Amino acid sequence: MVFSVTLHLAAVKQPTLRLEMIYLHKLLPLLVSPLVLVLLLGLYGVIKKRRRFMWIALLGLYVASLPLVGDRLFAFVEAGQVRSAAAQAPVADAVVVLSGMLTTVQTAEGVISEWGDADRFFGGIELMQAGRAPLLIFTAGVFPWLANAQPEGVVLKRWAQQIGIAEKNIRVTAEVQNTEQEAQAVKQVLPQAQPKVLLVTSAFHMQRAKKIFENAGLQVHPYPVDFKVNARSVTLMDFFPHPNALGQTDTAIRETLGRAYYQLKFWVRSVSAK
Repeated sequence: MVFSVTLHLAAVKQPTLRLEMIYLHKLLPLLVSPLVLVLLLGLYGVIKKRRRFMWIALLGLYVASLPLVGDRLFAFVEAGQVRSAAAQAPVADAVVVLSGMLTTVQTAEGVISEWGDADRFFGGIELMQAGRAPLLIFTAGVFPWLANAQPEGVVLKRWAQQIGIAEKNIRVTAEVQNTEQEAQAVKQVLPQAQPKVLLVTSAFHMQRAKKIFENAGLQVHPYPVDFKVNARSVTLMDFFPHPNALGQTDTAIRETLGRAYYQLKFWVRSVSAK
């Protein structure tokens, strides 16, 4: 009786712990978000009546919002990634498309999914149509704050079938909430030892995703898409603040922190295993 109750409590606790971890995973990087730092500096200046901190906050917001800064930071996280033709990719066991491209919209008929950025999806479709792998795997990204939303992979599978990819050639992983969970879920779908995958994700995310998937025991050939930095020269407009540039700055900083976190995590794991 005690044993069964313990198992039940453990089963209840695990989803709760997982829910807590996903909130921490998403909220902790906010502590170094440019916007949050600016707000904290400004608030400190107001409370302490120190104009210097308010001016520093305004200057920080201005710099973080410059297209020149946002582009340069994004060029840093996209560095080394090259967009290639699908026909030039090697043959693999599966094409893996990571979640993160859909948004949800409330309608009179309920919650529906819309494109946020479709490059990952169509990158995977291109590889399949080029005959680069027999299997297309979508990860079932889902978050607790998206009420009643279908896992992303379920939606993408339906759309891939409408384009002409046969259902027998499509797999959807178990529900996942971050890249590390995606890697583990994909590994469970593929029975091969060290399966070879064509990994499709945004260029800025590829370096971290590749390392995480390789750490999970998969052979990875990157297929980066969704490049954000345009090849262009600096103009006067680069010195005028823009909200899109602030978003780029924030994303680049968060991605850099994510890389550092997993680098440290895998290093600690390797040292502990010795």
